[in-house]
Amino acid sequence: MFVELHIIQNFSPSNLNRDATNNPKDCEFGGVRRARISSQCIKRAIRRHPVFAQTTAVENGTRTRWMTRLLFESLVTGGKTEQDAQPVAEAFASQYSNLDKKGNTSVLLYLSPGEIETISEHILENWEDILVGIESEDQRSLKGLVKEIVKQTRDRTGAPDIALFGRMLAQKPELNLDAACQVAHAISTHRIAMEMDFFTAVDDLLTSDEPGAGMIGVIGYNSACFYRYARLDWEQLKNNLDGDMDLARRSVEGFLRASVLAVPTGKQTSFAAQNPPSFLLAVVRGDGMSWSLANAFEKPIYPGKDGLVSTSVIALDHYWGSVTKAYGQNNIHPVSLSVEQIALPNLQSTLRKDLDDWLGEVISALPKE
Repeated sequence: MFVELHIIQNFSPSNLNRDATNNPKDCEFGGVRRARISSQCIKRAIRRHPVFAQTTAVENGTRTRWMTRLLFESLVTGGKTEQDAQPVAEAFASQYSNLDKKGNTSVLLYLSPGEIETISEHILENWEDILVGIESEDQRSLKGLVKEIVKQTRDRTGAPDIALFGRMLAQKPELNLDAACQVAHAISTHRIAMEMDFFTAVDDLLTSDEPGAGMIGVIGYNSACFYRYARLDWEQLKNNLDGDMDLARRSVEGFLRASVLAVPTGKQTSFAAQNPPSFLLAVVRGDGMSWSLANAFEKPIYPGKDGLVSTSVIALDHYWGSVTKAYGQNNIHPVSLSVEQIALPNLQSTLRKDLDDWLGEVISALPKE
């Protein structure tokens, strides 16, 4: 079973996700240039939005190279002195993942609070053996401890964000976790043109006979109506959460709520592009298929008198009608929500009155056990 999410979201002038030149990311699709927001940017905005943790009622995982800091804080909380905790945290982290000269792991780790707690408990239970090993430079006890912890935490996690987005560690593949969620790069439904803002900052202490600005610069920006797509694998999510059905359902709800509310933070101080989605379509499907509807916009949208948003929603509705006519709608449950009043021949019957009604129907369509 899959839960698919399709969103039409129009942003005012902004630079939400920058490339290496500090300009908004873009790509080519349908033979023309499109605005783009990377999937990494969208996923971070979702997992960091407060509503995600509020809905799941579980603390998020931590992505960091400072495993030593996490362990140090946990060991001190467990009753060890700072002087004793630091070398033990560093010794364990060096066995878990190679450390550089600053004490960072060589790669970003993605750890749940439960995993840190499990590691700390094992360290505290084997404290004396670990200290002896550190003093004698015999790392066998630590290596054995790492192996046991990896075995206990393999193929599962207690953090919904890790369960959804997965993790990959090339150095320790046994800690890899397949993501339950796929998130596409958001692309504009239409051709875009890059624009540039030339700005100046004034030195408040300049006198009237001292011309010039204190600083000048250029910021790239654009304005675009985006199509966003994500697909959530229900069975994979359950497996990643070790079969916890209640947490899996809360994770789906948290993901949907955060997907609707979260906005990337790039250059928001300069542009304040806090624009909510205009159209939502969730599809709970048990047919084993997956449909990105991006090809609804392979031919770029032109606004005309109805504007980009309405025209994009109508194009999405038309394409939905085409694919369901070709492939059928058996075991497919679509639920939609529209901010604007638009006639939708193919999705009209799926429209719900508000966000809570939309969410409630999607969650109720998930398996009960």
